[in-house]
Amino acid sequence: MASRKIEDLHPSLAYAFGKAEANWKAQNPAAPQPFIVCTHRPNEEQDVLFKSKPKLTNARAGESPHNYLPALAFDIAFKLANGALTYETKWFDHFAPFLKDVGGITWGGDFKTFKDRPHFELTVWRVLVRKP
Repeated sequence: MASRKIEDLHPSLAYAFGKAEANWKAQNPAAPQPFIVCTHRPNEEQDVLFKSKPKLTNARAGESPHNYLPALAFDIAFKLANGALTYETKWFDHFAPFLKDVGGITWGGDFKTFKDRPHFELTVWRVLVRKP
């Protein structure tokens, strides 16, 4: 089962999220707050998402930065005051610059073939998982 634990993230991503979240809260205290919905995702679950309709990912098992531990990506939603989660596009569009400002983060909303607004990953994740 997929993890939501920040402890399962690569330290650079955990730091980036923490910094972006703090800046977001300081500047947008009344807005929905970012909430991590996925860090590490097992290969079996990745395959289920890859085969789903409607399409939820372009990545097969082992091709996603979520499939590594520590995870090299995370997905978020936004928590409303009543505790419900929202995936409204506008919140991702407003929050993404907070993470991109930290540096070294690629936002799924900038992907060319499949816009994945909840997704953030280490820009160099493929280099980190290459085997010599």
